[in-house]
Amino acid sequence: MVDEARPRVREVTVEEAVALLASKSPPLLVDVREDAEWLAGRAAEAVHLGKGVLERDLERMVPEPDREILMYCGGGFRSILAADAAQKMGYRRVCSVAGGHKKMVAAGWKMVSGT
Repeated sequence: MVDEARPRVREVTVEEAVALLASKSPPLLVDVREDAEWLAGRAAEAVHLGKGVLERDLERMVPEPDREILMYCGGGFRSILAADAAQKMGYRRVCSVAGGHKKMVAAGWKMVSGT
């Protein structure tokens, strides 16, 4: 499924994600991992919307279909599927962070844990 969705989804590197988040109009950074993963450690500026509830809750969380959204998961696979689903829902500016949380941690991204 990931291989099928990948050509439809724009992937950005961790470095590109950092630059986008530092821009004048930063995108929304969305962690699509499971609740336990989110609590164990996440990007400090991220909001949580697990892939399992994405289709149910995305429109409530992000009512603007033109809002730029960066999605990440543990390794970059679930976020491709989540970004593909968001695009099918009408969101036009959705990206997946290649390598996900693992690459973000390796790059020294500021992480927080807990509630």
